[in-house]
Amino acid sequence: MTQELLDLRNSIKEGRYEDALLLIDELEGMSRQAILRNIQSFLLRLLMHLIKNQVEQRLTKSWSASIRDSIRQIKKLNLQDNKISYYVKTDEWQTMLEDEFEAAIRDASLEVRDGAYSESELLEMVDREQILATAQIFLALTYEYSVRELPGVVNEYLAQLPGGEDWKEGRQ
Repeated sequence: MTQELLDLRNSIKEGRYEDALLLIDELEGMSRQAILRNIQSFLLRLLMHLIKNQVEQRLTKSWSASIRDSIRQIKKLNLQDNKISYYVKTDEWQTMLEDEFEAAIRDASLEVRDGAYSESELLEMVDREQILATAQIFLALTYEYSVRELPGVVNEYLAQLPGGEDWKEGRQ
């Protein structure tokens, strides 16, 4: 990106405005890709914890904190600088979730029941559609609530997950 900024500066100084505009488009694309990669990493973390929750039928304080933070970070990253537009629209999550699901299975297989299941065993055990639907519910909240409101709202939904009542009551 440093080279692109230098090229942009030189293009402007030399009056090559068409070149400058092309460089600006390239920089915008690079920025968007970086944001989308960050969002994908939080999606991966969200899915991994939803998989662990479904298989183990419990919700730990650590998992709930990770889910809550993932949703919060996605909200912050997804909202564009104009504060009214989003990088990922509500109808675009499914593809991203599908793309991250296999990686989440791989990562979760190392942690579920202390690595007791292989990736393929874990894949057979989980209800993929249910996990993706739950993730979609959490992601939909990011369009409805502010960053400040999200943790409390997410907690209400966490309480509905397997083991959520025990978690809510502090028994987990």
